[in-house]
Amino acid sequence: MAAKPGERKLQILQTVAHMLEQPKGEKITTAALAARLELSEAALYRHFASKAQMFEGLIEFIEQTVFGLINKITQDEKSGLKQVDAIVSMLLGFAQKNRGMTRVLIGDALVNEDERLQLRINQLLDRIEATLKQSLRMAVTQGEMGEAVGGQVQDVSVSGTGVPPVSPSRTAVARTVSGEDISAHANVLLCFVIGRWLQFGKSGFTREPLAQWPAQSAVLLNK
Repeated sequence: MAAKPGERKLQILQTVAHMLEQPKGEKITTAALAARLELSEAALYRHFASKAQMFEGLIEFIEQTVFGLINKITQDEKSGLKQVDAIVSMLLGFAQKNRGMTRVLIGDALVNEDERLQLRINQLLDRIEATLKQSLRMAVTQGEMGEAVGGQVQDVSVSGTGVPPVSPSRTAVARTVSGEDISAHANVLLCFVIGRWLQFGKSGFTREPLAQWPAQSAVLLNK
């Protein structure tokens, strides 16, 4: 029984993703894809006008999955710091579970393809960075991580009173955190995620993104 058009398109995308999971990272060609599916190249083009459209289908899957999970995190978690932790952990875990998508995210699979594909990935990363920035801003407002985002410490104790200095605490110290500090920290977190994705892809998927994350998060989020 012949597959329905929608089912065939999904099968094609799943096969592309599976081919991208191979550690050697060979270039995807329509000829190789057609052979894997036991179809003619003409049959492929009945479902996708170009190979670029196939990659767009994969990027749409990434967008829908990642931002669906981000929305759930920001809705369920009221702590800005925990939002940041959960979002970064999710991004690392997504790559670890979806090896083929990792090669799309780091641009490895898009070399010599239509430039609009990389532009779309760049836009996706910009959206992730904006989300991290928003959660970091919330964390600072909640007094969770002023030091972590580079806030300057100002002693607000009254001098000349003869009262012994009080140990710094959230009540004795005012932290000023600028928008630039928050933007810089969001960018550091995004660069960390991309770096772990890149290491995963270039290592033949042996260096898992979530490895050491608990210890690394303590450094990045000043836990």
